[in-house]
Amino acid sequence: MVNVPPSLMALYFRIFRYFRQFLGKTLLSIFLMSLGVGLNLLKPWPFKYIVDGILPTEITHGNASAKAFIATYFGWTSPIGAVVVLSVALIAITLFASIVTLITNTLLLRIGLQGTLKLRTDLYSCLQALPLKYHDARRSSDSSYRVAYDSQSIQTIYNKGFSTIFGALLMLALALIIMFRMDWKLTLVSLLVLPLFVISMRYYAERIRKESTTIQEKESDLLATAQEGLSSIRMIQSFRREAFEIEQFSNHARRSLEANFRLNITSTQSALVVGTLMAIGTSLMYAIGSLQVLHSTLSLGDLLVFANYLVMLYQPIEQLTYTAWALEGAAAGAQRCFEVLDEQEETEETPGAYPLEKIAGEITFHDVSFAYSPLKPILKNITLRIAPGETVAFVGSTGTGKSTLLSLIPRFYDPTHGNIQIDGHDLRKLTKHSIREHIGMVFQETILFSSTIKENIAYGREGATDEEIIQAAKCAKAYDFIMAMPEGFETSVGERGGHLSVGQRQRIGIARAFLKNAPILLLDEPTSALDPKTEKEIMQTIFELMKGRTTLIVTHRLATVHRLDHIVVLHEGKIAQQGKGEELLAEEGVYARLHQAMG
Repeated sequence: MVNVPPSLMALYFRIFRYFRQFLGKTLLSIFLMSLGVGLNLLKPWPFKYIVDGILPTEITHGNASAKAFIATYFGWTSPIGAVVVLSVALIAITLFASIVTLITNTLLLRIGLQGTLKLRTDLYSCLQALPLKYHDARRSSDSSYRVAYDSQSIQTIYNKGFSTIFGALLMLALALIIMFRMDWKLTLVSLLVLPLFVISMRYYAERIRKESTTIQEKESDLLATAQEGLSSIRMIQSFRREAFEIEQFSNHARRSLEANFRLNITSTQSALVVGTLMAIGTSLMYAIGSLQVLHSTLSLGDLLVFANYLVMLYQPIEQLTYTAWALEGAAAGAQRCFEVLDEQEETEETPGAYPLEKIAGEITFHDVSFAYSPLKPILKNITLRIAPGETVAFVGSTGTGKSTLLSLIPRFYDPTHGNIQIDGHDLRKLTKHSIREHIGMVFQETILFSSTIKENIAYGREGATDEEIIQAAKCAKAYDFIMAMPEGFETSVGERGGHLSVGQRQRIGIARAFLKNAPILLLDEPTSALDPKTEKEIMQTIFELMKGRTTLIVTHRLATVHRLDHIVVLHEGKIAQQGKGEELLAEEGVYARLHQAMG
């Protein structure tokens, strides 16, 4: 019935692997579906026996087998009693079939939702493991849409695909067998429209799949626009750009609406075609069947039964048609999910990678080069040794690769050439988890989660006690402002820390690093967003954090690091100078020009 492309069939098999653990429940649902189909096939027969075996012959033309059935099983009662018993039997069959269907649907729904849960978890886990390069190239809202909405496609494919297809095919097969046994000529007449069903199904399936993919892309764009606009509400209002943002949102919403409209028009057209074909087949059966009744070659009861089975024949064909179109739409969403799962992790663990144990903190760069793309090298032939406990500042103009250099140490990226070592261990031979366990980081913008101050500080080390969290806050000079808040450490920071000032957010980030107590500390523009007074206060705290740790600090503010013993000047991705601040000024090179430009 359904001509599925090999690639699509492979996709379906991949989806059903998510349900292997529910094989027992699936087999039970198959048994229940079969029982339900059998019960539904019994529904027309009580009325047939009433029409052909009990009602007057001159009205119905009678039926010998039906009269024999009534005489055998209802000879002990009156015709009215037989009608009552058969009517009650119909109620019992219908009720039992409904109960079986309810149990089956509940079971299948539970399995489908559990499969969705597993796919969502796999997707989110995969996104957490993928390198920053992947996330830098994609909008976070698109990834969120795939996790939240596209993942639901496998439930559609399992529930609407598996259950509907199995039930429809079983009903179709059994109905055809019964109809052929009753009247093969009338059955063939009823099947004349079948080729047209197949042609229309194939025609609309491809259209629906394309239009479903378009809708998902437009909905993802709409979500991105809404998310960006709402997260930047302060800037939008300060620049009085509300009208512009509303127009942008309206344009994306309109495109989504148009895509939805096209899909619904296609679905409506397909329903019209399917409904018309069913009407043609039914009309042909009624016309020929009525002639047979008039010529006494078919009883009225048999015609009524046949009409019921024709509905049971066309209904699964119609279900298969709509299911094929639903599967096309769901396949588009499933494919977007598997695109993420198929992404290769660029900084994969090397086979045989071992954990980094307790370290002194020596970091060595051996002829390290890095490029996001082959045509744009960022770092070129960096060779540098940083002694344990040493503090090194990296300065240079924008785009010289300072932050990229820091990103190589926790293996957010791997060098395209050369290698980096910690205490003589090549980073590629170490497990990423153990590398990052020994590194504390403070960024230009402290990322806070929409939870309490306590939970945000505790993010620095799993299982930290309340006493350790309080001590870290004190070390970061954050304790006083935290305790001044109404709920102290249980105060909610708001979305992205919106309830706190920039300086307060930065101190919480520093407290997080104090709590982690890692031997290596990476500081990426930790004070660039602060005013001079707050910067001075924060830097005093950071200098406390740096004590006894190997520290790499990236900054544009030379005054912050001018008095450090080791300053590395990057220019066009290379080390141009290194040494103390006063020595670098005397050389009248890149550092001197930067210092002069900053006044």
